[in-house]
Amino acid sequence: MDLNTFLFDSVVGFFVILIAFLLIYLLINRLYLRIRDKTIFDIRQYFPEDEIHSLRQVVFLFMMAGCFTYVVLDLVFANVDIWYLATFDFVLSLICFIDLDKSTIKNKILAFLLIPFATVSFLLVDSTILLFFEFAHLIVMLYMIKVYYTKFNEYTKYHGLGIAVILLFAIIFFSMYITAFAENVDLFDALIMSSNAFTSNGYAILGNSILGKLDSLVLVWGGYVISGVSVATLTSAILMRHFNRKFDELEKLIKENNK
Repeated sequence: MDLNTFLFDSVVGFFVILIAFLLIYLLINRLYLRIRDKTIFDIRQYFPEDEIHSLRQVVFLFMMAGCFTYVVLDLVFANVDIWYLATFDFVLSLICFIDLDKSTIKNKILAFLLIPFATVSFLLVDSTILLFFEFAHLIVMLYMIKVYYTKFNEYTKYHGLGIAVILLFAIIFFSMYITAFAENVDLFDALIMSSNAFTSNGYAILGNSILGKLDSLVLVWGGYVISGVSVATLTSAILMRHFNRKFDELEKLIKENNK
């Protein structure tokens, strides 16, 4: 490949990635505006308020772990599948891009550097000229760990929540890395194995395709969350019925004494 073709492919790859990233971002924003007021998409209709707060804490921790995992995959796991890494990078970067406040010049620059030019361009045009974005992208990903840690702390303190959720998350997170090393599997398979073991579903990789593995992971954690909500809701209902009965008895005694 001559220099002119190389430069042309790199420039085309740059703008294709930029346009595709921004189009997906705009489509997601448009979709969100259309569904945000729909009752069926209101999480408060499905979970108690305390459970919603805990889930939001987990989201911040999950984003921290995602950014850290990307850095580890990019720097340490040299034999990782480039399609896997690029897809993971694209989805994670898009979520961070959407969530980042872009009202300041600093954050606008950070948002631009979140766009995964290096990994995706390597797939599209097999070009390495955009690799100079990679170092800045890694730095921004490390910075996003700090951003989500700050959000976790602020959210926890503002709502007067405990930090016990960190223990649960740490068990799964570190178990994933230990499993990946001990069983010689990639991090995605290690996460599935750790999740299955944690929720007493065995210690196996359920699913042969990426989609199948994602489905098994959603089912495992979806079942875990829903079972926790069911127990909490049932406990709350029993306690409310008990105290309502006590209040009714107390009200009856007061009326009798007044007579």
